[in-house]
Amino acid sequence: MNKKINLTDIRVVMFLAGVCCFLWGSATPAIKTGYRLFQIDSADTSSILLFAGTRFFLAGILVIAWHSLTSRKWIFPPRGSALAIVQLALSQTILQYVFFYVGLSHATGVHGAIITGTNVFFSILFASLVFRYETLNVRKIAGCLLGFAGIVIVNLAGAGSEGLFDVSFLGEGFVLLAQIFYAVSSALVKKYSGQFVVTLSGYQFMLGGLALMAIGAGLGGTLAGATGSSAYVLLLYMGFLSAVAYTLWGVLLKYNPVSRVTIFGFMNPMFGVLLSAVFLGESGQALTWNTLAALILVSLGIYVVNGGKAQEKS
Repeated sequence: MNKKINLTDIRVVMFLAGVCCFLWGSATPAIKTGYRLFQIDSADTSSILLFAGTRFFLAGILVIAWHSLTSRKWIFPPRGSALAIVQLALSQTILQYVFFYVGLSHATGVHGAIITGTNVFFSILFASLVFRYETLNVRKIAGCLLGFAGIVIVNLAGAGSEGLFDVSFLGEGFVLLAQIFYAVSSALVKKYSGQFVVTLSGYQFMLGGLALMAIGAGLGGTLAGATGSSAYVLLLYMGFLSAVAYTLWGVLLKYNPVSRVTIFGFMNPMFGVLLSAVFLGESGQALTWNTLAALILVSLGIYVVNGGKAQEKS
């Protein structure tokens, strides 16, 4: 990173967090397209885990390869970093995505999307109440509630009431556990990023990706149904977006309070909806008054969290 860039400036945080959210938002149509190109059924959890593991392993390779290229030597994990890499790989990649994909296969898309929106709230709670990086106040709670309301509105658009309150531990419960592991991973990135943020990101992706690949393959998953080179190009892009987004996110967490950064996570599903409209032809679902209202609420939530007169120190 260029040292002249002030990574605590809210304008810089907003821009870089926006880039991350745009990339993560593009993962929604990319994943759906990837399932089609690799001929993976949405209920084939083992192949989905293999697909996700391959994506994250590629992300790790890209991070370390780029870091090594710019350093003109291969970057190995620093001495004493093994525990940090294992902890982050478990929370951010392995447990989060195992619980998420298994849960999603037993829950509706609406329920999954709404519950996923809680990861921002959990991140701020863990940072404040468990790791004590910052204090929890009314402004942060209000911002989270506004952002979460926006996620609920955009995902309930057109949804019927039938089954809306039918939940199960294996479905919605697992998706909720995935968001808790996401929150833990955000706090751990904040804890360890002061020493080796880029290296940490790369090696935890490689370790976590290998674990997911092993689980998926062990359960009978396969990627043998790929239809042409476009499938592999898309997989490479998904590795790229994870590499760039998670590394930038880690850098932002290094220099800022967790709440200032993670509140932008409410933009992920918004970008996902808008990009799905562009690339998947779902404009009928995306370009609605519900989406506009959700965007306004999410924006208000971000403003409320970051609009205090005095920002807390990380």
